[in-house]
Amino acid sequence: MECDRLREITACDFTAVALQQYKGLDIKWPFVSGNRNDKYKYITVRLGKGIAGKVISSSSIMKIDNFPESIDGKSTDYPIMLAERLVSAFAVPLIWKGIPRGSLLVGYREACEFTEKDYDKMKEIARRVEKLLPVYFLD
Repeated sequence: MECDRLREITACDFTAVALQQYKGLDIKWPFVSGNRNDKYKYITVRLGKGIAGKVISSSSIMKIDNFPESIDGKSTDYPIMLAERLVSAFAVPLIWKGIPRGSLLVGYREACEFTEKDYDKMKEIARRVEKLLPVYFLD
């Protein structure tokens, strides 16, 4: 799975794919690697909320270098960070039919600064994950 590959390539603690539901605005985390528990299965955020919702709604990358100190808003607005006890995270949008419909996330359980090389790796894996989206969205 691409999440496992990305975790190996980046040497991160946690990787995940969040996808907007086929119908509606809810966003879930159906694919993860490196999780410490099953809480991710019960996390649902709305468009514009949490890391995934913000990445999808803005169609732009999001970096968190030191959670919860370096975030806007409340820590409870970032349930995946809390559930997996992540301190640093980097997420890029996943595009389906020209529209952002998902987010690819890498996370670390300690403070980490992300480099341009990390961003390039994420973009490469994101393009591979996007090719799998038609199966998820029943194209």
